[in-house]
Amino acid sequence: MSTRALIINADDLGYDPAVTRGILRAMREGVVSSATFMVNTPHSEAAAREARGLSIGLHFNLARGTPVWSGFPRAFLGEDGGLVESRAASLPSDVVEAEAFAQLARLTALLGQPATHVDVHKHLHQHPQVLQGLARAARTAGLPVRSTDTAMRNALQSHGVATNAHFIGDAGTEAYWTLERLESHLASLPTDGVIELMCHPGYRPETLKSGYSAQREVELDTFLHPKARELLSRAGITPADFRVLTPGS
Repeated sequence: MSTRALIINADDLGYDPAVTRGILRAMREGVVSSATFMVNTPHSEAAAREARGLSIGLHFNLARGTPVWSGFPRAFLGEDGGLVESRAASLPSDVVEAEAFAQLARLTALLGQPATHVDVHKHLHQHPQVLQGLARAARTAGLPVRSTDTAMRNALQSHGVATNAHFIGDAGTEAYWTLERLESHLASLPTDGVIELMCHPGYRPETLKSGYSAQREVELDTFLHPKARELLSRAGITPADFRVLTPGS
């Protein structure tokens, strides 16, 4: 692409009520321009009621919760009938494709609007069969899919799926998006292409344990801080969403 666009996408809408509250605040009061939605949790319906009208994609979830597709093979589920992260790599691509279509349909039904794009919880599309199945569904739906590295980007493009040209973000033991790191990255962004900045703002989860908990509040503070908007303005950037990859949609 000859022009630059920056998407600031918050993962995990619907994961937990407190996480959802933080994400929505980061979108409405801060500089976060997009979010991705987990549609198969106990909190999905409530999250959807609060998020309608915003730029929302699917946070395709094969790692936890119950599958949405009624035909999901029982052999790949846990004893409780739930999805298991460690089994995702062995899922047949046709199962992944069917589950992706089912989760996209549920998102549309809950939000009253289609997804803007798809990304994958835990980046499980690093596994070839997951990527293949998701790519088929995304191509049919006409939706972009997040790529996290060059190999994934090339694979998606070979399937005819639009994707971001650059990717920045992580979630580890420390909060990734401090104000200082945001300033550093904004000062050294690529000069062209669609750049996705993945983030995890939110309040500490109320209903479950997460390895990324207090860190979410640090990120929330970062994207709400007046300096974040000032840094973007200084760089001449108005954050976009994934519809920049599907003009006319």
